[in-house]
Amino acid sequence: MKIYCFFSILLIAFLPQICLAQKAVSINNPRDAKPWWKANNLRIIQTNLPDYEAATLNADSLLADLKSCSANTLLINAGGIMAFYPTLLDFQYTNPYMKPNTLSDVVRKCHANGIRVIVRFDFSRVHESIFKAHPDWCYVSPKGERIINTNMYVVSINAPYVQDKAFRIIEEVIAKFPVDGIFLNMPGYQVNNPYEGKYHGIDQNEYDKKRFADYSNGLTLPTEENKADPVFQKYLEFKKATVEDWSKRLHELVKSKSDQIAICTYMDKYVDIIRHESQSNTTLPYWPYTASDNVNNAVHSFPDHIISNASIQQISFQSRYNAIEPEEVAIRLYENIANGSGLDMSMMGDMRGYEDERNYDVIRKIYAHHKKHEPYFGRYKSVANVGLIAPGSWPSGEPMQEYRGIQLMLKEAHIPFDVIEDAQIANLSEQLKKYKLLILPEITYLSKDAIRVMKQASEQGTNLIATNRTLFDSPETLLQLFGAKIVKRDHDGAGFYLNPDDKTVFKRFRKQKMLFWKFNLGLYDLTATDRQFLPILDKGRPGPPEIIGGHDPIGYYAMGLKQHARSKAIILPENLGKLYYMHGYQEHKNLLLDAIDLIYPKATQTIQTNAPDRVEVILQDYQKNVPSNTNKRLSDGQILHLVNLTGFSGNTYFPPLPVYNLTFNVRSDFKPAKLFSMVTGQSIPFSWKEGFAQFTLPKLEGFDGIVMDR
Repeated sequence: MKIYCFFSILLIAFLPQICLAQKAVSINNPRDAKPWWKANNLRIIQTNLPDYEAATLNADSLLADLKSCSANTLLINAGGIMAFYPTLLDFQYTNPYMKPNTLSDVVRKCHANGIRVIVRFDFSRVHESIFKAHPDWCYVSPKGERIINTNMYVVSINAPYVQDKAFRIIEEVIAKFPVDGIFLNMPGYQVNNPYEGKYHGIDQNEYDKKRFADYSNGLTLPTEENKADPVFQKYLEFKKATVEDWSKRLHELVKSKSDQIAICTYMDKYVDIIRHESQSNTTLPYWPYTASDNVNNAVHSFPDHIISNASIQQISFQSRYNAIEPEEVAIRLYENIANGSGLDMSMMGDMRGYEDERNYDVIRKIYAHHKKHEPYFGRYKSVANVGLIAPGSWPSGEPMQEYRGIQLMLKEAHIPFDVIEDAQIANLSEQLKKYKLLILPEITYLSKDAIRVMKQASEQGTNLIATNRTLFDSPETLLQLFGAKIVKRDHDGAGFYLNPDDKTVFKRFRKQKMLFWKFNLGLYDLTATDRQFLPILDKGRPGPPEIIGGHDPIGYYAMGLKQHARSKAIILPENLGKLYYMHGYQEHKNLLLDAIDLIYPKATQTIQTNAPDRVEVILQDYQKNVPSNTNKRLSDGQILHLVNLTGFSGNTYFPPLPVYNLTFNVRSDFKPAKLFSMVTGQSIPFSWKEGFAQFTLPKLEGFDGIVMDR
C-alpha cells in the first residue's frame, strides 16, 4: 500500500510536466517546417541562475521582463551540474531551492507569448555527492589533484558520466518539456580551473588513459602540452575525434526526438547555432571590436551555421555581480547585428532585483531597434574583397596581438574585410579564391590542405600579405609564395629603425626617414623576392644626445615583394600588428596601408569617407529577412552600418561623441532607388556617379544603419 501511494504521489507531482511534454515540441513549427533558428533573428536573454534564485524565480515576472526587452528567446538553466526541475535520475544532483513547476511554467508561458526556450546544460562538473559515489568519473591531474569549485568536481570527458549519463539527462529534459533548443556550456576537455585562474594539466583519468591507448595503438597519455611532442600531437587529434564522436551521438539523439530542437554550443560539428562570447578585457589594451571580431570570424569560417555572440554582462568570473559599462554593451550588441549575428545577452540571474541594472535601458533600446527593423538583419552577404586569416576562433597570446593589430588597422582605414579561421581554410577553397587580398598575421601553422588552397588562390589572382613568423614551420612554402628564407626568426627589434626610402611606395611618409621599432624584427634572406623595401638600420649608439647616431643599414630588409604570374605577395617578417595594437603609432599602420596600395589599391576605394577612424563602418549586401522572400540570388540592396566608438578612450567607455556631416562615397553595383536611416527613419538625399553612391549623414550618435534599397 505504501508503495502504491508513493507512486501515486509521484504521478500527481509529474502530471503537469507529462502533459506539457505531450504538446507540440516547439511553437508554430510542424516537424517538416524549416528549422526555426534558420530565420537568424535571435534576440536571446540568458538567465544564468545561481541555485538560490530558483526559490524566488517567477514565470510571470520573467515573462514580463523578456517582453519589455523585445526578447524572442530565453536561455535558462535545466540540468547537468544541478537539475532545476524534479529529476528522477540518481546521478543528477537536484537544486535544493528548485520549485517543481517553475521550469514547466516558464516554458508554457513563454510559448504562449511566442518566445522560444533554449535550456542550458553543463556537464563539466558534478556535485560532491555524485563524486563520492563515483570518483572514477572525475578529472585527475598529473599530480593527482582534482579540480574543485566549492562542492563541484570537474569530470572526465571519457568517463561514464559524460559518455552515458549526460545523454540520459538530456533525454529526460526533452521528454518532460517541449524545449526549442539545448545549450551546452563548457563542453570538451578541461585543463584549467577558469574560476580561479589555475592551470592543472592534462586529465589522467583511467578512462582517458585507456581510450587514448586504444585510439593510438598503445601510446601513453601525455602529461605535458608540448606541441613539439608527436605524442601530444596525437593527443590533440584524439581530443578532436572524441569530442566530435560525442557531438555526433548527441545530434542523433536530439534529432531523433525532433528536428525542431536546436543544438547550441561553442563548436561547429553537429551543431545548429554556434555560440561565441564577448567577454570583458582582463589586460590592457582593451579591445572594443570583440563582437565584430567574433561574429565576422564565425560567419565566414562556418557559413552554413547560425551564429549567436553573447555579450557577457559580468566583468569577470571573480566579479559576476558587477556589469560592464552600458556604452560597451551598446557597441557589442550593434556590432553583433551589423555583422550577421542576432542579439544575445548573458545575465547573471533573473532580471528582478539585479545587482547592477545600468545596462537595462541599452538592452531594451537595441533589442527594440532590431525587432522594429528585423527584415534588414540576418540575411547578409559580404562585399569584402579582403580576407584576414585569424589564428583560431579564440585567439590568445602574441598571435592574438598581431592579429588584432592588423584588424585594427583595417577597421580604422574603413577597409571592408572578412575574417576566416586558419583551421577552416582547407574547407573554404572556393570562398578564398574570391578575395583579391588575403592577409596572414602571424599564422605560424597551416595544414597541407590549407597550404594547397593558399597556393591555388595565389595562382588564380589572390594577392597575399604575411607578417611576423607566418609559415615559419613550412620553409618551402615561405620561399615559394613569398621568396623568403629565415636567417633569424626571433630577433629583438628594440632600438632598430626602418627606412621608408622609396617614396613612390611609401607615400604616407613624405616627412619621415626613420621609423622606430620594438618587439620582433625577423632577419630574412629576401634575395628571392623581386623587390626589397624598408632597409633595417642598426641600433647605433644609445646614450646621451651628444653621442647618439650610427644607425647604418645592416644588410637586411623589413619588406619583400614576390611577383607571381597573376598575383603579388608581400612578406613583412616583423611584429607590425602587435606594435600597433600595443602602442598605436600611426606610422606602423601606414606601413600596412602603403603595402596594400602597392598590390591592391582598390581595397581603400570601396568606402571613401571623412568619418573618424573610431567610427566603425560595415557594408553588407542584404536580402529582406521575411518568410515570403524566397529570392536566393539577388540582393535587395546594401546596408552601411555605422558604430560610433568615439567614446572609447583605450581603457574606459564613455558615451560616444555625436559626429556631424559625415560624407560617404560607397561603391555599389546598382543605383539605389532610395536611401534612409534606420535610426531616424528619414530619407537621405544622394547622387550616383560611376558606380558610387554619394551622400551625407547629418548626424551620427551611437549607431545607425543606412539602407540603400534597390
